[in-house]
Amino acid sequence: MPGAAELTVRRFDWGAEEQTARFSQALVAVQGQVIEVGADWPRRVADLLAERGAGRLAFGSEAELAAELTRGWPPDSPVRLVPWAEPIETGRDRLFGEIEAALTGCRGAIAETGSLILWPGRMEPRLLSLVPPIHLVLLDPREIRSTLHELLVEQAWSAGMPSNALLITGPSKSADIEQTLTYGVHGPKELIVLIRASSD
Repeated sequence: MPGAAELTVRRFDWGAEEQTARFSQALVAVQGQVIEVGADWPRRVADLLAERGAGRLAFGSEAELAAELTRGWPPDSPVRLVPWAEPIETGRDRLFGEIEAALTGCRGAIAETGSLILWPGRMEPRLLSLVPPIHLVLLDPREIRSTLHELLVEQAWSAGMPSNALLITGPSKSADIEQTLTYGVHGPKELIVLIRASSD
């Protein structure tokens, strides 16, 4: 049996634009939302949340996107930024009861399935993507790959990965109650992916 290094990588011969289009189509098909954004993405986030009546946006206080988010946040926005650094033991009630939306980055995305890959950790706790009703994700289109296998190989997951990796495809949904598909039962009701225009 061949070793992992000898296996042929499962991928599709899609260019960057096609990968982005296929990812978007697949995500929208499962009730996710995709919005293309530019350098003014913090203002776009503020407007999206204000339209939805959300009052607070949580984000990892030490996340890569934190500085850019706070720097570009409109001072007149009715939505308040909440830098999150609290352990769940002390912040549980506030996270479950007061936070309407959360923003995270992501490790990459899969065009074939419309899935996002998150590596939660101290800088972006897992519950930020699981608890608030609205989950926003900032995605660099250069990190989209055609298949999960391609992404695993290119990012060298075999050399080291976190204890917790998340694959997210659309908002939370369940058909456990009378076999009726319902969104937001076990997590966010809305998943909004912000595809950031490449700076290349």
